[in-house]
Amino acid sequence: MVIRARASGEILGMASYMRNRETMGSTEVGCVTFAKKLQRTTIATEAIYLMARHVFEDLGYRRFEWKCHAQNAASMRAAVRFGFIYEGTFRNDMVFKGRNRDTAWYSMIDSEWPDLDAAFRAWLSPENFDEAGQQRATLEAYRKALQAA
Repeated sequence: MVIRARASGEILGMASYMRNRETMGSTEVGCVTFAKKLQRTTIATEAIYLMARHVFEDLGYRRFEWKCHAQNAASMRAAVRFGFIYEGTFRNDMVFKGRNRDTAWYSMIDSEWPDLDAAFRAWLSPENFDEAGQQRATLEAYRKALQAA
């Protein structure tokens, strides 16, 4: 998936499905590259939402994964912000560019999807943004409110 700016069409990032295991009902979002001006934006959140919605609603999968280098704090924060749950770190998972890589694993699963979907939709709603485009409530706040209900 190529992610573009709405007005200009400028390419701001990309993400793709990886490790697609149809028989297991599982896939992973990978090759996530967000330009600085895409990070922590409505467009970035909507892109991940659309990918997750496709996984759960169109494909009927049970699991959507996010994996990243355990030293990539920005990617780990993004996974949590989008609603992925930390599952653990695979130590000495691979050698990348001649160095050891520990891989942090995150996931969302089908039983969590209805609340995640509702939180994403509420957060993406125009009513959640003021005239300057600033969010009124965080995505996490919407998730917590749904969990408390």
